[in-house]
Amino acid sequence: MVKLEWIIMILDLHRQGLSVSAIARHLGLDRKTVRRTIQRGPEPPTYGPRQPRPTRLDPFAGYLRERVKAYPGLTGARLLRELKELGYTGGYTLVTDFLRDVRPMADGRFEVRFETPPGEQGQVDFAQFQAAFADEPTTPRIVWLFSMVLGYSRLIWARFVMHQDLATVLRCHVAAFDALGGAPRELLYDRMKTAVTGDGDQGGIIYNRALIDLARHYSFHPRACQPYRAKTKGKVERPFRYIREDFFLARSFRNLADLNEQLRRWLDDVANPRLHATTRRVVNEAFAEERPHLKQLPLAPFRAVLRLERRISRDGMVSVGGNFYSVPDATRRRPVEVHTLAEEIHIFDDGVLIAAHPVLEGCHQRRVAPDHRKGFYRPHRRLPGGATILGRAGDKVATRSLEFYDAVGRRLAQERRT
Repeated sequence: MVKLEWIIMILDLHRQGLSVSAIARHLGLDRKTVRRTIQRGPEPPTYGPRQPRPTRLDPFAGYLRERVKAYPGLTGARLLRELKELGYTGGYTLVTDFLRDVRPMADGRFEVRFETPPGEQGQVDFAQFQAAFADEPTTPRIVWLFSMVLGYSRLIWARFVMHQDLATVLRCHVAAFDALGGAPRELLYDRMKTAVTGDGDQGGIIYNRALIDLARHYSFHPRACQPYRAKTKGKVERPFRYIREDFFLARSFRNLADLNEQLRRWLDDVANPRLHATTRRVVNEAFAEERPHLKQLPLAPFRAVLRLERRISRDGMVSVGGNFYSVPDATRRRPVEVHTLAEEIHIFDDGVLIAAHPVLEGCHQRRVAPDHRKGFYRPHRRLPGGATILGRAGDKVATRSLEFYDAVGRRLAQERRT
């Protein structure tokens, strides 16, 4: 295609008497282009649309239009497999280029930002992280970040945990409410199994009974977001990327406790004192306004109980949530009932409380109460007759003078010589 400025130069040089070959050499053009331009004159050339070239997809164009019209969400990969079965021998790009022209246009409406008044709503969710702790450098761990974000101020409370089980969820709620000094009127959840157990027959949502007890105790209303509508809880999902990129990456952690301690300092020093990009307010200052609107904490602690049945191992331990808790030496090896509270593990034998332990964070940890192993770790004491208990009841050793052991040594040396 010859541009208008080239046409003017060719005609001007032709009026000056230059030949076609001279003009072509001077401008670096083909002689046929120069000759055609002189013959056409000063009018720029007109070009019509090119006729589409036939492709291997042409015989299947009608099939694709019908499929996309009936099912707009079908992927290009799915349609390519169907076309292969019909005899199509072309490539994937040809299919996707065609679909780009025939698919219905997506809804172009802008999103409506949803804001809540102070104390009205908080959002709760989990995010998965992979950590390599310095205490166990060869064993990467999957850890979960529990996060609660207040909708008005955007204040973040978060904690890394090893499990997403119900006991952990309840424990994190209690810790979050204590740190915030209250609870919002409503908490929005993803449809995680620890919060939502299913849908009712008449369209309602069935929440976990323990979560309902927690909500009743702290006077908040649980609400599950709509399925496949992650944007309805964006206030808690967007901070996950912020925490991952601004805090988690390029750091080292000794263990789970160290990870949470560094996270707490980062939240206090960086995340919550920052100017929020959406609200254009300092998060802590907005939270100072929101805090008086939170529901007051109840006077009594939350004491919901999750009941389990467990067997006692050979070494006198009970497994709960991947960790091990001791029972007293005299306990018979039979099934016991375990009550998991928000902060404690209670073990009952035939209805009698025999052990109480604080909940252990992490996995494969062991806790032996000091008074559960008295028979095995009894301090040294004298018995009548001069015997001494060295540690295990029944291990008696007579005390003798140094002369006795010296005589034994001389006797053994004499026997070797003979």
